[in-house]
Amino acid sequence: MKILLGSDHAGFELKENLRKYLKERNVEVEDLGVESETPGDYPDIGSAVAEKISRGEYERGILICGSGIGMSIVANRFSGVRAALCHDLYTARMSREHNDANVLVLGGRLIAKGLAREILKVWLESEFQGGNHQRRLGKIKSIERRIGGESEK
Repeated sequence: MKILLGSDHAGFELKENLRKYLKERNVEVEDLGVESETPGDYPDIGSAVAEKISRGEYERGILICGSGIGMSIVANRFSGVRAALCHDLYTARMSREHNDANVLVLGGRLIAKGLAREILKVWLESEFQGGNHQRRLGKIKSIERRIGGESEK
């Protein structure tokens, strides 16, 4: 598995910790930044990761900003991206099993490193269940086609 990873300055410390964790698990990681805690804008990194997911260049990504909200908003603007902001093990598991989330979003200022690693582990190991959930994803794809993946607001 290859994972895209990105954060803004507020998520940098957690991103670095999770990058090391992924490497320990022999997961190939492409880090799209940022490179330090120097202020950086989350839309730049979030869109870089989401665009590659949307194009099918990568299957999964991880985004981290201060709260996770900004990265979630940006990533979910891209067709085919299902970014899930997770704060606990339950939301991580449900995001995969029910929503087939392909981007995990975390709040770097809200989640301790140990919990973030546990969330990531659950997210990586949980599988999409299909069934009624597949039907619902089909409806989301239909909405994406209808609105062109973009809105004016």
